[in-house]
Amino acid sequence: MHDQPRYSGQSISEFFADGRELRPPVAGTIATTHEVDNVVLSGRGNTGWVHEIPAKVVVRNSGLAALAERGQTRFNIYCAPCHGYAGDGAGSVNRKARVGSFVAPSLHDDRIRHIPDGQLYATIANGIRAMPGQGHTLKVDDRWAVVAYVRALQLQQHLVAQE
Repeated sequence: MHDQPRYSGQSISEFFADGRELRPPVAGTIATTHEVDNVVLSGRGNTGWVHEIPAKVVVRNSGLAALAERGQTRFNIYCAPCHGYAGDGAGSVNRKARVGSFVAPSLHDDRIRHIPDGQLYATIANGIRAMPGQGHTLKVDDRWAVVAYVRALQLQQHLVAQE
C-alpha cells in the first residue's frame, strides 16, 4: 500500500489523449470562494464609491449586528495594533512609531467618518500611505465586517462626545 501508482504534478499520462495528467478546469467554472460581484469585491459602483455596505453582504452574514460582531474580532487582530482598540490611533505600534513619520490616524476624525463605506473598504483591502493592505489576509466579507465595526465605533464615539 505504501507504493501505490499515482500521478504527480506535470507528469505525462498515456491515459488521456492530450498527454496531460492534470485536467484543466471545466470552462466557465468559478471557485466557490471567488466573489463575482464587482461592487462587493471593489467597493465601487457605476458612479463611484458605494455609500453603504452592500445588502447582499449583510444578508449572507445574518444581519448588520452579526457582521459588526465579526468585524470586531477582525479589527482587534489586524487593525487595533496601530489604530487602537477604540479606533483612536493609540495602538501599541503607533505609540512606538511616533518618533518616525508613521502615525496611524484616529478613525474618529471627520475626514474618515465622512468617507463612503466603499472607500473605507478599499483602504482596508489595498492600504494607503504607510498602512499596508489587508486584502491578502482578510476575506471579502471580513473586510466589509471591519467596515461595519468601524462605523459602530465611530457612532459610539460620536454619541459619547454629545453627552
